[in-house]
Amino acid sequence: MKLSSFLQFAGFGIRTILFHEEKPILGTVIVTDKCNLKCKHCSVNNITAIVHPYEKIRGEMETLYRMGVRILFFCGGETFLWRDGEKTLRDLVREAKEMGFLIVNVVTNGTFPIDLPEADLILLSLDGDRERHNQIRGDTYDKIMENIRNATADNICFYMAVNQINKDAVAHVCRTARDTEHVRAVSFNFHTPYPDTKDLALSREEKAAVCKTIEDMMAEGCPIFNLKSAFPYLIDNSFPTPCRQCVVIEDGKLSTCGRCIEVPGLCEKCGYFFVAEYTLLFRGNVKVIWEMLHTYLKYI
Repeated sequence: MKLSSFLQFAGFGIRTILFHEEKPILGTVIVTDKCNLKCKHCSVNNITAIVHPYEKIRGEMETLYRMGVRILFFCGGETFLWRDGEKTLRDLVREAKEMGFLIVNVVTNGTFPIDLPEADLILLSLDGDRERHNQIRGDTYDKIMENIRNATADNICFYMAVNQINKDAVAHVCRTARDTEHVRAVSFNFHTPYPDTKDLALSREEKAAVCKTIEDMMAEGCPIFNLKSAFPYLIDNSFPTPCRQCVVIEDGKLSTCGRCIEVPGLCEKCGYFFVAEYTLLFRGNVKVIWEMLHTYLKYI
């Protein structure tokens, strides 16, 4: 991370903590909800299957930038399906950088060639070993690993949603991240129980066991892009929600924190690690602040 970017983020954090500001710093643009997969734990794919036009996405990027967002995510659906004429996802990432966003990340299921060195991080969904990943996402594991081997930059971060199917494969994914070329780290979430996927959610005891495994993997030297100091809050769902410093925009509609905010009762069952980490950070939790500084400087 550039020193100038670090100083901007540090200034934002200090102002937010001291003056209890609720301005956003992290924003997500949903470029499409169209997806080539139908994963068992996903509730937001192919609802409209619309690929949003370039001019609309460009306008949404400008909206977020004017709001003060400086960390930008492009998300789907499947982001690599996005195209508008000659414009591709690479054009969006480049233009976001030119617009002034300091960190630009892309979320993908990894089933398309990974040729996007312009992105700071490519968050790639890997949901276990071959057997459990394929049980969740279809027969895609080998194709994803082939795409990772052929990637053109070392900017991949595994992105695993832990649920009832793959909860015993956390250590495997951590070690795979450590031992696979082009992979920088792994980031975890707990399954957030949308009404149609409630049976996949973990109990408090299962969350505690998963966090213990992640801690063990950290001690083993695996590159994990999460904060151990936030684990107790994630286990008990005791972190404040929603995260006012995060916003999502989809088809012109702006939502605080995420699209799930409109589902009654779901906010209180949030499984997103970054929500816990950011809300605790901006409440001035000293352990989280210190650990985030170390983690972000190491992996971004």
